[in-house]
Amino acid sequence: MAILVTGGTGYIGSVTVERLRAKGEQVVVLDDLVRGHRAALDPGIPLYRGKIGDRELVARIAREHELESCIHFAALIEVGESVKDPAKYFGNNVGQGIAFIDSLVEQDVRRMVFSSTAAIYGAPEQIPITEESRKWPGNPYGWSKFFIERLLESYDTAYELKFAALRYFNAAGATEKYGEDHRPESHLIPNVLSTAQGIQKAIRVFGNSYPTPDGTPIRDYIHVADLADAHIRALDHLRRGGSSDFWNLGTGHGYSVLEVVQCVREITGKEIPIQMEPPRAGDPARLVADPSKAKSALGWEPGQSDLLSIIRSAWQWRLRHPQGYPAE
Repeated sequence: MAILVTGGTGYIGSVTVERLRAKGEQVVVLDDLVRGHRAALDPGIPLYRGKIGDRELVARIAREHELESCIHFAALIEVGESVKDPAKYFGNNVGQGIAFIDSLVEQDVRRMVFSSTAAIYGAPEQIPITEESRKWPGNPYGWSKFFIERLLESYDTAYELKFAALRYFNAAGATEKYGEDHRPESHLIPNVLSTAQGIQKAIRVFGNSYPTPDGTPIRDYIHVADLADAHIRALDHLRRGGSSDFWNLGTGHGYSVLEVVQCVREITGKEIPIQMEPPRAGDPARLVADPSKAKSALGWEPGQSDLLSIIRSAWQWRLRHPQGYPAE
């Protein structure tokens, strides 16, 4: 039986597929390749190119592969873009997502691991953030993920669709084969590395007067390989008959923007000029997870998510792929 992975040519999806195959799992990927990369998927893995909301395509995949579960990554993820074009995000992440999940139920696929986000919490009232913290997203991207979480909860009750919703904090790092190559790129670590490569003249830092030790925002970074392993553990939890639930994926420790820049300087030996900008509206001073629930229920604990390991792995991947993935 096969696991359907949507968004399997994307950043976290490609690493999860890599880890699944290493465990001997049968995998089939559904991806429209709008934001993903064909080169991020082993050519031996079946790839269906299309939209997740294409019911006929999902039915065809189910006919051609005996699907037993799904890991659902496929989504648009840029916060700023979601503010400028919310219809695009609600149409893709919610509209397409509902059609896809309905198709799974029709095909009697009753297990899903869902790629959610810490953005559902919005500006936190407490640090570290627990799964019970107030949920009030500050942007359409966060709302689009929150809507699907609520749908999954309802579908569990009505249709016995068992799910694990994994709320990421800041994914980062790379494996030997697969790394981060978003176009455009909005994440801090790859942009600092682009500055080290000379692709950017300076790294833009948004605000240095936050109530943190060095004045710059603090975020909880987690290695992409640790994230992938969490998805596999969540799927195993559902396979064992575990109940549907929500889990934070983080380390419980945060690093500031300037700490990230300094770590890149130490690893690359590059200067990394800084261009100070005004703070962005809605950026919290700290976003740090309480990951204890995932540790208790899934037996998951990040093993590669110290900042040095994250940045070193990302830099090594950049050195092997200085232009990122090849153009399609």
